[in-house]
Amino acid sequence: MNNKHYTGHICMLIASIAWGLMAPIGKDIMSTEVTALSLATFRMVGGAVCFWIASLFVKHEEVRPHDLMLLFFAALFAIVFNQGMFIFGLSLTSPINASIITTMAPIATMILAAIYLHEPVTGKKVGGVFLGAIGALILILGSSGQGGQNSSIWGDIMCFIAQVSFAAYLTFFKGLVTRYSPITCMKWMFTYAAMCFIPFSYHEVSALPFDKLSLTTWGEIGFVIVIATFMTFLLLMVAQKILRPTVLSMYNYTQPIIASIVSVIIGLGVFGWSKGLAIVLVFSGVYLVTQSKSRAQMLKEKELEEVKKPEEE
Repeated sequence: MNNKHYTGHICMLIASIAWGLMAPIGKDIMSTEVTALSLATFRMVGGAVCFWIASLFVKHEEVRPHDLMLLFFAALFAIVFNQGMFIFGLSLTSPINASIITTMAPIATMILAAIYLHEPVTGKKVGGVFLGAIGALILILGSSGQGGQNSSIWGDIMCFIAQVSFAAYLTFFKGLVTRYSPITCMKWMFTYAAMCFIPFSYHEVSALPFDKLSLTTWGEIGFVIVIATFMTFLLLMVAQKILRPTVLSMYNYTQPIIASIVSVIIGLGVFGWSKGLAIVLVFSGVYLVTQSKSRAQMLKEKELEEVKKPEEE
């Protein structure tokens, strides 16, 4: 693994830590007057503002009209359907159910990458995905006995659509995001996402009692916008240029680890053998997927074999 790949893994690990904190913080925000639709709008608009401000400090890039259209569809899959559906789903179901459903993302990504990108489904890749899933489920199911409380089938379905949508984004738009800088891509994607959300959420957002929201709630909203949206999507774009879709999606499995570690730190959980086992399984799964051969590697090996055959004859 070269230094470039290490950069991609570090970016995804940091992003996963922020996303791991997103579910409990988002649930706490929505326990106030802030609705799911309002919080999703804050993410879209706040993310767009942050990326446009950041674009002032980097070299300007001209985006081709055809790519602007593709960025619109990328925004639908990566932000509108993914974030919107997840936040709505989270408002209807329990954090435990939502976390369990996130384990479907690497499986969906592996299947889509095999169909669309012709990425090989190797034994290492399949084994890694399922090792990670087992580890994540051990953590999730062992973290609470209240997984069935405040849950809804519609909320679960929305969370599932969010995962499949994100898997589609990682698979279908890898070529697009490599043509431009992360900030250029994200400023347009979040602008499109905000344009999609504002017409549906304007009345709900304008009706919020902004003066009654506590400093804690504002701080949590700030975390969601700046850390769990702006920073994480910037890091994701950097990693997406380097790592394969299935490797990227494997980091979904680290989010329950983050939640468990936080619960232990603040005294709401105990670090037992099951958590230790789950962490080992998750990172073993990530390692196996990173060690699996890509389509490019297999094609290169095939070419070398064909070159060697005439020499041997």
